[in-house]
Amino acid sequence: MDNKNSLKDFYLLWSTQSLSQLGSAITAFALTLWLYEKTGSALSTALLRICTYVPYIAMSIFAGAISDKFDKKRTMLVCDLLAALSTIAVFVLYKTDLLEVWQLYVINAVSGLMNTVQQPASEVAYTMVTPAEHYQKTSGLQSLSRSLVTIGNPVIASAIYGIAGLNAAIGADLITFAIAFITLALFIRIPGTRAEDNKNEGILKLAKEGILYLKDNTMILYVILFMAGVNFVASAFDAVLPAYIIPNARGGNYVLGIVTSFSGIAMVVGSLFATFMPKPKNRVRVIYLTMLFSLGTENYLLAFSRSPFVWCIGQFLGWIFVPVMSTNQNVIMKNTIPARLLGRVYACRNTLQFFTIPIGLTFGGFMVDRVCEPIMSNSRGDLLQSLFGSGKGSGAALMLFILGLLGTGMCLAFGNKLKKYNYSDK
Repeated sequence: MDNKNSLKDFYLLWSTQSLSQLGSAITAFALTLWLYEKTGSALSTALLRICTYVPYIAMSIFAGAISDKFDKKRTMLVCDLLAALSTIAVFVLYKTDLLEVWQLYVINAVSGLMNTVQQPASEVAYTMVTPAEHYQKTSGLQSLSRSLVTIGNPVIASAIYGIAGLNAAIGADLITFAIAFITLALFIRIPGTRAEDNKNEGILKLAKEGILYLKDNTMILYVILFMAGVNFVASAFDAVLPAYIIPNARGGNYVLGIVTSFSGIAMVVGSLFATFMPKPKNRVRVIYLTMLFSLGTENYLLAFSRSPFVWCIGQFLGWIFVPVMSTNQNVIMKNTIPARLLGRVYACRNTLQFFTIPIGLTFGGFMVDRVCEPIMSNSRGDLLQSLFGSGKGSGAALMLFILGLLGTGMCLAFGNKLKKYNYSDK
């Protein structure tokens, strides 16, 4: 690596890509608000994210092989450009009053496919511009930027959408894309890996190598499967939250933005802690315990409360240790996986760890619309109503309680499997 004594390229790549991610998140949140206003359905808004994740999961293994086979920088530039074109398509359809729900699903699927290829390439790019001794620090900074995006995008998107509409949100997205694209194209050099010197290897063979590596390294595999369970519960929560807060008498779009931003505030605090914390004796144990705390607090606090203040506290407690978990998982993978295999192993991780997200989104939206809301609408002065309230949104509260039980149970079940692994930096 040419920049062993400098993090200049990392800082440049990290800052501009993070800005672009903020722009994309603003558009995604604004589209969620637009779609809920149009349909009033938790399942319909969940399907918007599902269409993003399905190609991401289905094609990730092959995308990682593509990432390891071709130049990382060019791969990122091409994928970013095509994703921007899909955003422009939304803008044109919206401005001409032709935008329909099904079109958003198709466009999100295209955007998700581009992200599928871009994500493992960017993970390798960050690794290649970072000296090994700075992995924990830079992983913490990546978590910090994701946290800031989580804080800023709901509030900014709600404000922009309320004042200037969907077209302004899309405009902000395209401006941040242009900044990141030009910076990457002209000012950042990403070193190659040995995998790029062997471009005659087939995509299927490269993808198989990623799968076989995980099969032979059960510690990483079990951590990934554990996180798949966490993502199922967390994505179901994401589908339920708008249906809980927006129709609530003390809620609405702006309150949803504020509550969501508190998860970002928590992640900023957690990211700073993860960046500067001493190296833990057992990184696997940290991953398990942080997620047990997260899933064992947030869902219950929101389910039984009618106060936006308590909702914010619940979001904060549920997300404060997520960056600590993410940083420790990244350090384990970067220290363990050979550089030439990083792209394809990260891609296999994406498929295995994130395939539960569309399932969770579907499950959460379906349960609210078809099961929990009907149950609560038919309850009259009984125990359920005293616990979870009445009217539209009470079914979502019931679902949050169910997710709390699922999350706690899942963590306890996986805990016995993970306890036998002990990973500390060499």
